[in-house]
Amino acid sequence: MSAGSEAAQPEAIVTNGEGATTTEKDPSTNGDAKDEQLLENARRQVEFYFADSNLPFDKFMWTLHTANAEHWVPIKTITSFKRMREYAEKGPEFILRALRESTELEVDEKGENLRRRTEVAPPKGQFERSVYAKGFGNEEPGMLMKLEEFFEAYGKVNAVRMRRMDGSKEFKGSVFVEFADMSSVEAFLNADPKPTWNGEELLTMSKGAYCDMKIKEKGLTGRAAELRKEKINRKGFNAFRDMEDTSRGKANGKKKEKPEVYLEFMGSKIRVYEDDDNVGYVKVEDLPIIKGATLKFIGCGGDASFTEMKAPLRERFARVPYIQFSKGDDHGLVGFDKALTEDEIAYVKENLKTVNSKEVEWTIPDEEEERAFQIDRANFAARSALSRSQLRNGSSSRGGRGGGRGGGRGGGRGGRQNGRGGDSHKDKAKSKEKDISPSKPAGEEQAGEKRKRAIEPDGGPDVGVRGASVPTIAVAKKVKTDES
Repeated sequence: MSAGSEAAQPEAIVTNGEGATTTEKDPSTNGDAKDEQLLENARRQVEFYFADSNLPFDKFMWTLHTANAEHWVPIKTITSFKRMREYAEKGPEFILRALRESTELEVDEKGENLRRRTEVAPPKGQFERSVYAKGFGNEEPGMLMKLEEFFEAYGKVNAVRMRRMDGSKEFKGSVFVEFADMSSVEAFLNADPKPTWNGEELLTMSKGAYCDMKIKEKGLTGRAAELRKEKINRKGFNAFRDMEDTSRGKANGKKKEKPEVYLEFMGSKIRVYEDDDNVGYVKVEDLPIIKGATLKFIGCGGDASFTEMKAPLRERFARVPYIQFSKGDDHGLVGFDKALTEDEIAYVKENLKTVNSKEVEWTIPDEEEERAFQIDRANFAARSALSRSQLRNGSSSRGGRGGGRGGGRGGGRGGRQNGRGGDSHKDKAKSKEKDISPSKPAGEEQAGEKRKRAIEPDGGPDVGVRGASVPTIAVAKKVKTDES
């Protein structure tokens, strides 16, 4: 029973089996207990922002931490984070009271800034202390807090990272969880009965076992398998890695400059930018949104074959159209490199009457759907263009082939997306709304994915590559490309 419900009900006292009297609980005592819990929660939340398991892997927090030589961070900035709003509403004095009780953080004399009491150190055994769990269904309000409480039943938790679909950011129903010690990992993985969520048994394994499973599914061996495992393990911003790279560059005398990359998209030359995960993207304001260059098919019965669809289209259109389809959907989109004429629309309807052996209806999508689709197309082409450029120039990151590391931290308590601290400071980066994430190419078949995103490559090559210094990357929304 919650504290609130206890305060609302009287406590029954039975004497000598005769009758009953009631006494009301002291509401002030209950209120004090609630405030103490809030103080502890606020302190723990801020301590997590500055913890070794989060600070060096959260670019915004690291930027704040390194903004001055003494590492003081404005308290007002921290309390503006989404996960701190509940506590900030209690007022500045409440926040200061919580922070001054911390043994890990210190507050300056004016009560305006705070910092760690110790130097940041690389967390040891982070990979070994992490587990994978799947079967949490669709996202609900307060999902992260429920997940944190769920896993804390097995031991101390450093981070719960909700994994999301690339592009749509839809929750995959799976998480990576970093425990504080191996005994907690063992308690979770060896739990009897097995952990369940809403009455359904979860799929659970160590993060290492998850990596091995994905490698086996893709048939990777040798160096390719090693790179794949490293890609899963080393996603997102990493201050220690960046410092190593900087140190290595200084040792070599100079830092190699990355080239600018451009792509030809629907008749325009567009600059490709690179996010913190080495994934290419474009800015919406740079795109030529072409009306009438998209057709929508409905009635395919949840499946579609690109090979079958492309055959008749190749005979009429010089560039093979871009096809986007989600496994299980009854519809999909086909994008062309120019606005279609009435004759061209009629040709498609006449020569592509069926998809997946089912008769389909062809329609013209509304303006907003077409715009979002073209942004998706451009970002996919940008991702491919940057990947080719990296391979050609030998500058692909540790993620190996396929366009760099390929994804953010996937969210954690205080991490990239939906963590303790979650989107909080990333809300500030929503001004980068124009930098829409690309959809993930999935091909026609991908083993192990419950919901598959199938995208036919646009085919536009990148051009105009020339050497130039890379502009400073502003705080931005991360692109995450984890496998399901």
